[in-house]
Amino acid sequence: MFKENNIKTTFFIPGHTVDTFPEISKAIFDAGHEIAHHGYYHENPTLVNRDTERRLMDLAFACYKRHFGIRPVGYRSPYWDYSENTLDLLEEAGFLYDSSLMARDLVPYHPQRWQVNWETGNIAGPASAILEIPVSWYLDDFPALAYTGNQEGMSDTDGVLRRWKDIFTYAYHHQENGLYAMALHPQIIGHGHHMMMLSRLIEHIKGHDGVWFATCEEIASVWVDDEEDRQKMLRPDVRGVAPVPDDYGWPGK
Repeated sequence: MFKENNIKTTFFIPGHTVDTFPEISKAIFDAGHEIAHHGYYHENPTLVNRDTERRLMDLAFACYKRHFGIRPVGYRSPYWDYSENTLDLLEEAGFLYDSSLMARDLVPYHPQRWQVNWETGNIAGPASAILEIPVSWYLDDFPALAYTGNQEGMSDTDGVLRRWKDIFTYAYHHQENGLYAMALHPQIIGHGHHMMMLSRLIEHIKGHDGVWFATCEEIASVWVDDEEDRQKMLRPDVRGVAPVPDDYGWPGK
């Protein structure tokens, strides 16, 4: 479908998946799509220590180099979440962009560090130079369409398509330099009736002037920060979490 519509997109593929299905992965790369970092085992970074998170990140880098001869410039956390070490590790690894967070809906931004204080208000630290291409559960096929036993995944495709069209329409008309970043999983969107829905969505989007179908790397490479973003990068470096007060009534206190 992407080939038929002359669309190049970004595939976030875990290293273990590339090692397991090298031919399919190479076909995606050879078709001109961007390959980006998605962990090695599709691991949850919040459940591992810094050394393990870094080791698995490097393991995936080695995999991408072995199969594609590249070092990806983009990262998406397999769990759409960060550990307290993730942003540091992404900066150390030299990533151009990340696509794991959702502090904004329809425009890129730069993730910030924060100092969490329970009784005096949180303090914003500096924004990272890494560009965040935000994700959204509303533009992810998995919550609406995947059946996993404890998740229905049987949503009517007309309803899902209507929501996806509405989000695009709002971004097109109300968000300057709007970004519409979908998260599609081959094992979900690849069902025939889902592919028909995706085809209708693509035709709807193509019917609007000035739309650019781009990879995440292409977006990050041309994005120009505004003055607010630049000022956020200059803030003092504060971070960490203050201890929970003894009399706060939290479990264990």
